[in-house]
Amino acid sequence: MKHVVVVYHSGYGHTERQARAVAEGAAAVEGVKVQLFSVADAERNWDALAAADAIIFGAPTYMGSVSGDFKKFMDASSKAWFSSAWKDKLAAGFTNSGSQNGDKLNSLVQLMIFANQHGMLWVSLGLMPGNNNSKGSVNDLNRLGSFSGAMSQSNVDQGADAMLESDLKTAAHLGKRVAETALRYSRP
Repeated sequence: MKHVVVVYHSGYGHTERQARAVAEGAAAVEGVKVQLFSVADAERNWDALAAADAIIFGAPTYMGSVSGDFKKFMDASSKAWFSSAWKDKLAAGFTNSGSQNGDKLNSLVQLMIFANQHGMLWVSLGLMPGNNNSKGSVNDLNRLGSFSGAMSQSNVDQGADAMLESDLKTAAHLGKRVAETALRYSRP
């Protein structure tokens, strides 16, 4: 049994909904146990992170970077960093913002560097870009064209219930990809 943890921060509920889709995608893979928790619960879950085979990080993009609450979690992980507790675990990431671009790539790069500092192995989204030709639409998977992780866009005047299904399916794809990779990968 492989163990995947999804840890996230969500300011307005959109990234939480995306996190739940990631977790559902991972849980759909037979032989994988999934845990989902917010960074607010991280202090009670350091053992779960240490026991995980893969950790999927999620944060909203605020002002071109991950949220301050997620950054606090990153900083608090220094004890795990110092002991190499997450070394050779799989890692992946996802983010949401109000803008089509919103500098979400910078947040994914920040998550990737964070994982690299912990000695983790980054799993990409593994999807070709959608919605990038005359036959495409906002209903395509990976409609925002990311390779580094799952991106979603939410209108700032609507709640999480109005998120596009294609973005949630893209998030579920990421969770499934990480879980399937975890089943194929054996850490030392």
